[in-house]
Amino acid sequence: MADTPQVRLAEVVGALSLATDVGMGSPLELGLGTCLVARRLADELGCTPAEQRRVYWVALLRHIGCTAGSHEFAALVGDEIEFRGGLGGVDFTDQRVLLSYVLRALGGDSPIGRVRALARFVSSAGAVKEGSLAVCEVASRLADALGFEPEVRRDITEVYERWDGKGFPSRIPAVRVSVPARVVAVAEAAEIFARLEGPDAARAVVTERAGHAFDPEIAACFAAHAGAILGALDRDDLWADMLAAEPGTPARPDPEALERALRAVGDFADLKSPYTAGHSRAVAELASGAAEHAGLDGAMQRRVLLAGLVHDVGRVGVSAIVWGKEGPLSRTEWEQVRLHPYTTERVLGRAESLRDVIAIAAAHHERLDGSGYHRGMPASVIGRPARLLAAADAFHAMTEPRPHRPALAPEQATAELRREASAGRFDPDAVDAVLAAAGRPVPRRRTHVAGLTPREVEVLRLLARGMSIKAIAAELTVAPKTVDAHIQHIYAKAGVSTRAAATLFAAEHDLLETL
Repeated sequence: MADTPQVRLAEVVGALSLATDVGMGSPLELGLGTCLVARRLADELGCTPAEQRRVYWVALLRHIGCTAGSHEFAALVGDEIEFRGGLGGVDFTDQRVLLSYVLRALGGDSPIGRVRALARFVSSAGAVKEGSLAVCEVASRLADALGFEPEVRRDITEVYERWDGKGFPSRIPAVRVSVPARVVAVAEAAEIFARLEGPDAARAVVTERAGHAFDPEIAACFAAHAGAILGALDRDDLWADMLAAEPGTPARPDPEALERALRAVGDFADLKSPYTAGHSRAVAELASGAAEHAGLDGAMQRRVLLAGLVHDVGRVGVSAIVWGKEGPLSRTEWEQVRLHPYTTERVLGRAESLRDVIAIAAAHHERLDGSGYHRGMPASVIGRPARLLAAADAFHAMTEPRPHRPALAPEQATAELRREASAGRFDPDAVDAVLAAAGRPVPRRRTHVAGLTPREVEVLRLLARGMSIKAIAAELTVAPKTVDAHIQHIYAKAGVSTRAAATLFAAEHDLLETL
């Protein structure tokens, strides 16, 4: 992993934007495209540097509240991702248009079905309004955790207010809606229709909605310069363009701010279901503690912590209906679940400076016997950090309630995790480290001749191979001083003081069989 100061905030927020595309059922990179269109539109409008900066971040962050209330929303509309995806070309800030969409989506072509859908929607009006407020409130709080100032947090909550004062969630009069929010509203519609039907359609839609949904001046500016503005989308690498478009000096969070930002990413994912509230934070702490018990160095402990915070981002790509299902999953539903680590890898993997963290996070459902997902990786390519995260995630998930079962008591989860290790799915050493970090009793490990522990035998085998302390540390992902301590223990137990004598000791006692 690159040193923490090299991580750009735009990488974290850009990855989060990709995750919101998935959670909204939108085409991947819709948020990146909206950001680039909004930046060019703000430039054509002559926005101040401060406004251009806010436009940039708000365009990327505009949907980060989308996981709020997903469970309740899915209970009303069914697959909430499919429902939201169908809103792409609809002016859903217009209540009449939105109602028409709801009747088609929930009631189909049947008159009776539409009447029932209308009754269902009207009876749930209070919950829908509360859900809209929750989305905005959560978006603002997540933006705060990401380190943004009050102005940006407010802008995010105003993107779907309208020029005619009939938007949501607050029906704010036009003069009180911020300029960045107005710009992003136009940019998103333009980006969507440019994708669907081309630049002429985008210009026509924005012009048609001017004075109603959109600020007439901003809409007119877009119409006058649509070709140049939408030219931002005619590129092969929107991600690179998004990074290059950041106004001013690129923001680089310090280690504490980066951890706080990734906690926000984990919270965003965990809000998808009431069954996973706080899951990512807890798994991250448990996995990091396990890494310390396992003797991993400080840098690797932190890498495991950060991976734990973001490991479940891919959950947003699966409907809350699936996560809340009490009975057995269908084959299709199970395949969706199996792909959520892939989605984690896909949406976060663009953040190049965090690639080592993402590699650990994406492997949290891999198993040593190859039965895991999404890749079905064999034990030989699953590193110790990923093994620790997998065991931590499994243990903590067992102690949380799920729709199909109550939470297991810690002793039950301990027994189950050990059974899985005995079956060859989890690394026994990783399981011991996780259970120790969780405060569970860990039996004394089997020792070899002269009282050598399994870890000391592992170090001895590498030492006999001629590897340096530094190379052994890299192989085992521990600190060099930890390896040195193991070697001193080996020498003391074997009654030797040199590598050659230790190698001979290992050969005499058949400890080199895996070399």
